[in-house]
Amino acid sequence: MAVREASADETPYGRYIGSDGWFVLNLADALAVRNEEKGGATYPLESRDHPFADVGVRVCVLWPGDPNALYHSEDAQEGFLVLSGECLLIVEDEERPLKQWDYFHSPAGTAHVLVGAGQGPCAILMLGARPEVETLRYPVSEAAARHGASVATETADADAAYADWPGDYEPVRLPWPPT
Repeated sequence: MAVREASADETPYGRYIGSDGWFVLNLADALAVRNEEKGGATYPLESRDHPFADVGVRVCVLWPGDPNALYHSEDAQEGFLVLSGECLLIVEDEERPLKQWDYFHSPAGTAHVLVGAGQGPCAILMLGARPEVETLRYPVSEAAARHGASVATETADADAAYADWPGDYEPVRLPWPPT
């Protein structure tokens, strides 16, 4: 049986994949979502209504000082490839600078967060396994707190962890590569 091509919706902000199936999407043509306060911008490469079953994938653009999330660990492995720019990796409460083409492999259980650094935006390809049941943990981190990316009290509740995080992501059209 042949796999069908996914449908794509054209929006004023770019192309968005709207169904299951194979597809080709150039980031210069893709819709992105951005939170002006925190979290940078994300190119959702999979449809919200039809997420990939086995692996999550997105490209995140972080401006200097933007954390991509709160410092956390999960019971699934992830990988991060810096496509352009510079960022700061906080892993197991240690800071490591990353630059273009650096790859960070995060085994299950590794506490981490990425923060934009350098003089301009940083683009990161983010990949993560999709277990049937995922457990997240948000530990307190001094290193992450210096960058506004740590909870005040450890929790396993994502809603509690992100209670103070700005929640409105607006669709935007970003230049690719980011400038």
